[in-house]
Amino acid sequence: MNPSAWQWLWPIAFYLVGSVPTGYLLGKSRGLDIRQHGSGNIGATNVWRVLGRNYGLIAFASDFLKGFLLLFLVRKLSFPDTTSWSVSALLVLCGMAAIIGHNYTPWLGFKGGKGIATSAGVLGALVPWVLALSLSLWILVTLATRTVSIGSLVAAAVLAPAAAWFYPGQWVYFGLATLAGGLAVWRHRANIQRLLAGTESRFEFKKKK
Repeated sequence: MNPSAWQWLWPIAFYLVGSVPTGYLLGKSRGLDIRQHGSGNIGATNVWRVLGRNYGLIAFASDFLKGFLLLFLVRKLSFPDTTSWSVSALLVLCGMAAIIGHNYTPWLGFKGGKGIATSAGVLGALVPWVLALSLSLWILVTLATRTVSIGSLVAAAVLAPAAAWFYPGQWVYFGLATLAGGLAVWRHRANIQRLLAGTESRFEFKKKK
């Protein structure tokens, strides 16, 4: 079974789902613009830093689900018994559209988050073993360094090799991992500059009072 012509329009819907600025909306629920506080980013890390642990976890879960839930349902319900190249390509396009929607949301002047949580959701729906490895490394490195950006960069760097190892010959998924990892590194370029300058913020894993 190959995708029909109209199914190739699905990435538009995924872009719109990914573009929902959950971190910004959480900030507004507390009467502030999250872009004017902390690092100025609408992602879960800055939400945690500004609003506290609970809001940060809600932001992460929401951004993860933007990448995971709809893509997982589409894969299971629409293409349960096929692994054709065209189906894989469509699913990857949908996943990348969700990530790009999060990173460049039209509702905030095409300025969004860095895509880590949403990318994790997409990887969880399509290549869960890649997510398991990269997430494990992210947790270990972040805890060891207390610097989320270092953990995120290490996790991004391992995506493509992990896809080649766990899903050999499935070049569409290797392409997804390469694009997602490369985009994550690109979105962290300001963090890389601060790391090189020794000015990157370290994270406090405690509840904000």
